[in-house]
This record gives sequence, structure tokens and C-alpha cells, in this order.
Amino acid sequence: MFLNADIVVKAVMIGLAFASLVTWTIWLAKTIELRVSRSRALRRVRMLEQRGSLTEAVHECDGDRDAVAQLILSTAREAELSDGIVDDGFKERVALRLERVEAAMTRQISRGTGILATIGATAPFVGLFGTVWGIMNSFIGISESHTTNLAVVAPGIAEALLATALGLVAAIPAVVIYNHLARVIAGYRAILSDASAQLLLLVSRGQRSQGIVLSRAAE
Repeated sequence: MFLNADIVVKAVMIGLAFASLVTWTIWLAKTIELRVSRSRALRRVRMLEQRGSLTEAVHECDGDRDAVAQLILSTAREAELSDGIVDDGFKERVALRLERVEAAMTRQISRGTGILATIGATAPFVGLFGTVWGIMNSFIGISESHTTNLAVVAPGIAEALLATALGLVAAIPAVVIYNHLARVIAGYRAILSDASAQLLLLVSRGQRSQGIVLSRAAE
């Protein structure tokens, strides 16, 4: 059916097959990335729960650049810029920094998922376009052959309907995978929020101790 189809219908089928390949490639890549990132984030959160100061948390990072490490280092950077002065203004600045880092890390981990949404939304219509084009050619062939014999009409219509089938094959997994990744990313962002909450608790403990912990972290 593919070999006998019109050039436009062939182009549509090839495009849909490529879109399906992209969908499964993104699924594999993002699944591995999210699994690794989520595991590291959970390990960092447990570390923050066990540590009593920001200084110890900074030492645990040891130059790592994962998401929670970025939160920790950003808090330490603000402590350095504030010269160890811990007040309500400092806590607000830390909260703002943490919010910005969370948003940046979420955007980073979400890269590529928008393609899935695009494929899921457009693939059925692209397949429908191929079907409409193929049926138009079939009707033209019927008029030129001056016959309505089913044996003559059916192959062209079947070739046209194959484009719609491929559109659904590309769109359905894309939508399902996009929704799945959206849920996983939301859970990952919740872990980052837990890490931010733990850092704010460390800041509050530093405030009670007159900034000693935070000034050491800045050093």
C-alpha cells in the first residue's frame, strides 16, 4: 500500500513514522534522565534532613551540579553576599533564590516534552490530510477509468486510510507518554520543594544561632 500510494501520501506516512520514532526516543531519554535526577534529589533531601548546618550540606555537595546541590550552593552564595547577617530580609532573599533555581531546574528537566504535545496534537490531522489527499486521487482515478468496480476503487482508499492509521499510531503514544512524563516531572519538582523547605529550616536554625552557621558556610 505504501509503494502504490501517491507521493504526497508517502511523504505524510514517512513524516508520521519519523514522529513516532522521535516520540519513543524522547520517552527513553527522559525516563533515564528523570530516574537518575530523582534518585540524586532524594538522596540529597535525606542528607539535608540528617545534617544540622548549611556548612555540612555544602561540604557534602563537593562540587556536584545536580538540582539540589544547586539549591544548596545558591543558599550558601546568598549567605556569602549577606556577610553572615541573618535576618528576615535574608530569609526572603534565600526563598527567592530557591524559587528561581527550582524553576530553572524544572525547565531543564522538561526540555523535549513539548515536542510530544505537538506530535500528539497534530499527528491525527496530518494523517487525515494524507487520507483526504489519497481519497481525492482515488476519485480522480475512478472518473478516468469510468468504472465503479470495487476492485479498482478499494486499493486507493485503503492506501489513503493507512495515513490516518499511522497518524493515530504516532499521536496516541505521544499523548500517553507526555501525560506520564508530566506527572513524573511534577513529582520531581515536589522533591525540589522539599529540599528548599529543608534549606529554609537550616536558615532558621542559623538565625537562632546569630548567623554563625551561615557565616561559616559562606567561608
